[in-house]
Amino acid sequence: MAIITLTTDFGHKDHFVGAIKGTIYNELSDVHIVDISHSISPFNIQECAYILKNSYKAFPEGTIHIVGVDSEPTIENQHIAVLVDGHFFISSNNGVIGLITSEIKPQKVVEINIPNPMYGSFPVLDVFVQVACHIARGGTLEVVGKAFNNLKDLKEFAPRITDNGNSIVGSVIYIDNYGNVITNIQKSLFEAYRNGRKFELNARNKKITQIHHKYSDIINFELDKGQRRGPGDLLALFNSSDYIELAIYMSDLNTVGGASTLLGLDYRDTIIINFL
Repeated sequence: MAIITLTTDFGHKDHFVGAIKGTIYNELSDVHIVDISHSISPFNIQECAYILKNSYKAFPEGTIHIVGVDSEPTIENQHIAVLVDGHFFISSNNGVIGLITSEIKPQKVVEINIPNPMYGSFPVLDVFVQVACHIARGGTLEVVGKAFNNLKDLKEFAPRITDNGNSIVGSVIYIDNYGNVITNIQKSLFEAYRNGRKFELNARNKKITQIHHKYSDIINFELDKGQRRGPGDLLALFNSSDYIELAIYMSDLNTVGGASTLLGLDYRDTIIINFL
């Protein structure tokens, strides 16, 4: 049974997600549709890429991923279908797939060119669903498009190395449901430039000198409860995707706030690591 995933910024209030699923089921009654997320911030390419990059590998090879963010076609935002890491992605050439293929070379990339395309205001339904159903039936990418070699590579989202390797200037790429702040600084980059040195991570007016591997590492269980760090305290850690994340231990974004609100950090804000 084919698997088709959906990652969009459509939300759940409107008819868009239901219409996509209904159309797929009309074409393929035995397909399995999985929602990855429909809560991507509108047109937020980096957020979409982060969520998709860290979820697609959990699916079996051959899974088809429809990406419905910034999907209206223009001469600079072509519709593409990509085979990378054994998975199919159907998207606009807006940088989402480029951020995934920056680490893994794609096996095939085509610019979608299906007969009599309906380029209205809902291209995910009119175009992407057709391509996904074609692939799910065992069709090839060559049938739906021609070879394409101009994937957008959004270098602006990469951290910068400054001061002769003594500093990393990163930025906020995602804020999760807990208000945790995810940066674009990966563990491998951090360790490559650290070389065993001490460091200071600067976020607004806060300085952090230790990065943990899990949230509860902040607690020294050898101390009495009244002397321990714990709920409400700031920490940094390498999250499950190996990105540096800032969190308030056991925070609730809807009540006391999370790292994003308490530190005043938002998407694209700067995080600086200085090696000492």
